[in-house]
Amino acid sequence: MTQKTESAPPLSEWPLWEIFVRSRQGLEHKHCGSLHASDAEHALQMARDVYTRRQEGVSIWVIPSRSITASSPDDKGELFDPANDKVYRHPTFYTIPDEVGHM
Repeated sequence: MTQKTESAPPLSEWPLWEIFVRSRQGLEHKHCGSLHASDAEHALQMARDVYTRRQEGVSIWVIPSRSITASSPDDKGELFDPANDKVYRHPTFYTIPDEVGHM
Protein backbone atom coordinates (compact mmCIF):
# COMPACT_ATOMS: atom_id res chain seq x y z
CA MET A 1 0.00 0.00 0.00
CA THR A 2 1.42 3.38 -1.01
CA GLN A 3 1.10 6.32 1.35
CA LYS A 4 -0.05 9.58 -0.12
CA THR A 5 2.25 12.43 0.89
CA GLU A 6 1.39 16.06 0.61
CA SER A 7 4.03 18.15 -1.04
CA ALA A 8 4.82 21.70 0.00
CA PRO A 9 3.61 24.42 -2.34
CA PRO A 10 6.20 25.64 -4.84
CA LEU A 11 8.41 28.52 -3.69
CA SER A 12 6.73 30.90 -6.15
CA GLU A 13 3.40 30.38 -4.35
CA TRP A 14 4.79 31.51 -0.98
CA PRO A 15 4.14 35.16 -0.09
CA LEU A 16 6.68 37.73 -1.27
CA TRP A 17 8.51 39.66 1.48
CA GLU A 18 10.48 42.92 1.22
CA ILE A 19 13.73 42.91 3.18
CA PHE A 20 15.26 45.92 4.93
CA VAL A 21 18.61 45.80 6.76
CA ARG A 22 20.20 48.33 9.08
CA SER A 23 23.98 48.29 8.81
CA ARG A 24 26.42 48.88 11.63
CA GLN A 25 27.23 52.37 10.36
CA GLY A 26 23.72 53.53 9.45
CA LEU A 27 20.74 54.63 11.45
CA GLU A 28 18.10 53.75 8.88
CA HIS A 29 17.04 50.44 7.40
CA LYS A 30 17.71 50.13 3.65
CA HIS A 31 15.82 47.97 1.21
CA CYS A 32 18.03 45.05 0.18
CA GLY A 33 15.68 42.97 -1.92
CA SER A 34 12.77 40.57 -1.88
CA LEU A 35 12.29 36.88 -1.21
CA HIS A 36 9.54 34.28 -0.99
CA ALA A 37 8.94 32.66 2.41
CA SER A 38 6.13 30.75 4.09
CA ASP A 39 5.74 33.18 7.02
CA ALA A 40 7.43 36.12 8.78
CA GLU A 41 9.77 33.99 10.90
CA HIS A 42 10.86 32.01 7.85
CA ALA A 43 11.38 35.27 5.92
CA LEU A 44 13.53 36.63 8.76
CA GLN A 45 15.72 33.51 8.81
CA MET A 46 16.10 33.50 5.03
CA ALA A 47 16.86 37.25 4.98
CA ARG A 48 19.59 36.70 7.57
CA ASP A 49 21.13 33.95 5.44
CA VAL A 50 20.86 35.83 2.15
CA TYR A 51 21.45 39.49 3.05
CA THR A 52 23.75 39.41 6.10
CA ARG A 53 26.20 36.63 5.31
CA ARG A 54 29.19 38.74 6.34
CA GLN A 55 27.67 40.11 9.57
CA GLU A 56 27.06 43.50 7.93
CA GLY A 57 23.72 44.09 9.62
CA VAL A 58 22.45 44.77 13.13
CA SER A 59 18.70 44.68 12.44
CA ILE A 60 16.42 43.14 9.80
CA TRP A 61 12.84 44.04 8.91
CA VAL A 62 10.67 41.72 6.81
CA ILE A 63 7.46 43.18 5.42
CA PRO A 64 4.86 41.40 3.29
CA SER A 65 4.93 42.98 -0.15
CA ARG A 66 1.14 42.98 -0.25
CA SER A 67 1.15 45.36 2.75
CA ILE A 68 3.06 48.08 0.91
CA THR A 69 1.12 50.84 -0.79
CA ALA A 70 3.17 52.89 -3.22
CA SER A 71 2.52 55.89 -5.40
CA SER A 72 2.74 55.61 -9.14
CA PRO A 73 5.31 57.61 -11.12
CA ASP A 74 2.31 58.89 -13.11
CA ASP A 75 1.05 60.62 -9.93
CA LYS A 76 4.26 62.61 -9.48
CA GLY A 77 2.69 65.90 -10.50
CA GLU A 78 -0.24 65.88 -8.13
CA LEU A 79 1.80 64.50 -5.22
CA PHE A 80 4.96 66.59 -5.41
CA ASP A 81 4.38 69.70 -7.53
CA PRO A 82 2.13 71.55 -5.03
CA ALA A 83 5.16 72.10 -2.75
CA ASN A 84 6.87 74.18 -5.45
CA ASP A 85 4.47 77.10 -5.01
CA LYS A 86 5.09 77.38 -1.25
CA VAL A 87 8.31 79.37 -1.03
CA TYR A 88 8.24 79.37 2.75
CA ARG A 89 9.11 75.66 2.63
CA HIS A 90 12.45 76.34 0.97
CA PRO A 91 15.33 76.89 3.40
CA THR A 92 16.67 79.76 1.27
CA PHE A 93 13.72 81.87 2.45
CA TYR A 94 15.20 82.13 5.97
CA THR A 95 18.49 83.40 7.33
CA ILE A 96 20.17 80.94 9.67
CA PRO A 97 22.27 82.34 12.53
CA ASP A 98 25.98 81.43 12.46
CA GLU A 99 25.67 79.76 15.89
CA VAL A 100 23.44 77.06 14.39
CA GLY A 101 26.20 75.68 12.16
CA HIS A 102 25.31 72.99 9.67
CA MET A 103 21.71 71.81 9.61
